[in-house]
Amino acid sequence: MTAGTRARLTRIGNDDRYIVVPVDHGLTMGPVDGLRDVESTVDAITDGGATAVLSHRGIADRVHANLGDAGYIVHTNGATTIGPDEDDKRRTASVDDAVRAGADAVSFHINVGSQYESQQLTDLAEITSEAERLGMPVLAMAYARGEGIDGSDPDALAHAVRIAEEVGCDVIKTAYSGDAESFETVVAATTKPVLIAGGAKGTDEKTIEMVRGAMDAGAAGVSMGRSIFQHADPEAITQAVAAVVFDDHGVEAALDAADL
Repeated sequence: MTAGTRARLTRIGNDDRYIVVPVDHGLTMGPVDGLRDVESTVDAITDGGATAVLSHRGIADRVHANLGDAGYIVHTNGATTIGPDEDDKRRTASVDDAVRAGADAVSFHINVGSQYESQQLTDLAEITSEAERLGMPVLAMAYARGEGIDGSDPDALAHAVRIAEEVGCDVIKTAYSGDAESFETVVAATTKPVLIAGGAKGTDEKTIEMVRGAMDAGAAGVSMGRSIFQHADPEAITQAVAAVVFDDHGVEAALDAADL
């Protein structure tokens, strides 16, 4: 790891803990609730304790104006829900593009086990090579997705996160397996920090229970989009997540700390 990569990792995390909030869903799903006024959303989640915000490069100016002290990550591939196959993520940016957009890191989504795995592996390897040359950290969104694959199976998730490390990524996001005991298998598959995805918005208690379980299993934090930016109070739910990730609170204490 280069000095530049190490330095930039500190900008998207806090003492090797991470609360990344992706707001890249505008490309995937359109201007959904929470993203029409993305400026206010970014302001709320960074006030709540997010360490980084992730978006596509085209809205970099809208994100930067409200980041505060949080870092910025540019996502580099995507697909839409109205296209032929949402799993067919294609490159949308280079690492050079991300540098010009003021990014502290780049991210890339790969669906391990899908029919697109081979092309996405090739693209991810290209991204990590570009990033290494420029001293830019890479966050892999490594999911187990494909025909006949259980996307919460810990062995499949372990394979996905290990692939991300093998290809040269620095931080890895993946799905939660459902409980702390099984997620230990996932975390143990790599030496890199593992973050859990949030998925569709659930109840506050379920969201914080998931974060607590992941941290108990050895995760380094979260990368949660809809669970945070579509919340009625994005700042408060971010505060609750931060209470677990940074202050080691239990579920009830975290919810109480955020008045939820």
